[in-house]
Amino acid sequence: MKKKICFLLSFAIFGVSFACRNNEEKPEINKNSKPVYSYEEKLKSEAAEIRRFLGKSTKYNSNIAFFLDMKIESGKNRFFIYDLKHNKLLDKGLVGHGSGSETGTYGKLKFSNVKNSNCSSLGKYAIGGSYSGRFGKAYKLYGLGITNSNAFDRNIVLHKYKDVPFEEQLNPICNSLGCPMVNEKFFEVIEKKIDNSKKKIILVMYY
Repeated sequence: MKKKICFLLSFAIFGVSFACRNNEEKPEINKNSKPVYSYEEKLKSEAAEIRRFLGKSTKYNSNIAFFLDMKIESGKNRFFIYDLKHNKLLDKGLVGHGSGSETGTYGKLKFSNVKNSNCSSLGKYAIGGSYSGRFGKAYKLYGLGITNSNAFDRNIVLHKYKDVPFEEQLNPICNSLGCPMVNEKFFEVIEKKIDNSKKKIILVMYY
């Protein structure tokens, strides 16, 4: 009987020891690790949302839209011209954000709808008519939500600027006073899309 008890105790100790070693061998899983950001997936998601939005209205162009992903650093292409009808990217380029959106932390921005904040404002915009201003030809923007309702009164417009580079950069590019500001050559591409459209094109800025 004693031998049987000793055998059972030895077997139990061995089992506990094996379980401990087995637990030690398991790789640690960091539950706090953040998933890698995919601008492609985000773009598709935003395009799907805009298709739903446009399906409720005949006021806007339902074939094409502009998407500005402010999660991407300014030195990388983040202005996307998107074909909603065929669900594909047509072109992309650099775009500057408002100087007031800087937080002092690399890769982190803030946004505001307040006048004189010099911040970019998130949300959907309708691209209006063009005019000749300080930076040449520019397009008026009309905010369609509570996050950018003051865009017109703040003089937030889509314009070009000679110091915005055409190619992607390692460093951040220059800032605006809150306007989406693009390279002169890329502006020509945007200009043709807008001027050839019979209906207003929607521009979406997201983060």
